Amino acid sequence: MEFKRRPQKVRESNAFVFGIRAVIEAIKAGQDIETIFIQRNLNGQLLLELKSVLSGSDIPVNMVPVEKLNRMTTKNHQGVVAVVSPISFQKIEDIIPIIYERGETPLILILDSITDVRNMGAIARTAACAGVHAIIVPSKNSAQINADAIKTSAGALFSIPVCRHNSLHKVAQYLQESGLQLVACTEKTDDLIYNPDYTLPTAIIMGAEDEGISKDLIRIADHLAKIPMMGEISSLNVSVSAGIILYEAVRVRTASK
Repeated sequence: MEFKRRPQKVRESNAFVFGIRAVIEAIKAGQDIETIFIQRNLNGQLLLELKSVLSGSDIPVNMVPVEKLNRMTTKNHQGVVAVVSPISFQKIEDIIPIIYERGETPLILILDSITDVRNMGAIARTAACAGVHAIIVPSKNSAQINADAIKTSAGALFSIPVCRHNSLHKVAQYLQESGLQLVACTEKTDDLIYNPDYTLPTAIIMGAEDEGISKDLIRIADHLAKIPMMGEISSLNVSVSAGIILYEAVRVRTASK
């Protein structure tokens, strides 16, 4: 399934925009920014303008020492460096109506605090193969979409919509209001991944391997589902786990046709 999106500019690595005015203009022009690094204790009128432009956006901002910026570029960065994303981020609010209009049943993947870029790439590759309509990630505490992620995804990150939002909790509530069930893949349940009815509009939530899915998402999930473990090893890599539950959804949907 294809969605209208801005043309993707395939880059081997993330590009930089440096200088406060240049970053402001890049944001105003709709450039997809992966993250912005701002020098600690920086001040001035231009910085206030930058913060105003950033207000309400989903762009992650990191306050860092000037030494980090100096390592990123030798140019006059004025205390601000923006990392340009190699992909164009979308909004799930624009995608869900299109899925329904086309008579398709939404299958969405929410990645809660997946920070390893190779896991991100592997999950995106599997999601694209499984027919996932979109991947949702948080603005903060998420893997960067960089050359490693794109390479691991075998280019899937250029074809599957990636949506970035400040609050996964609010996005999850929006999905529920749009008729999707939330299936949280977690070990904190006795119910198995075979229990939910994946023929329904579904958003599957995957969490980080160390901390799992955040409590606020667990609290509002319609189903908690775990992958059965038979051997002595009691955990799976998150990209493997995502593949297992996604293809359970594919199996159920294929069998129902």
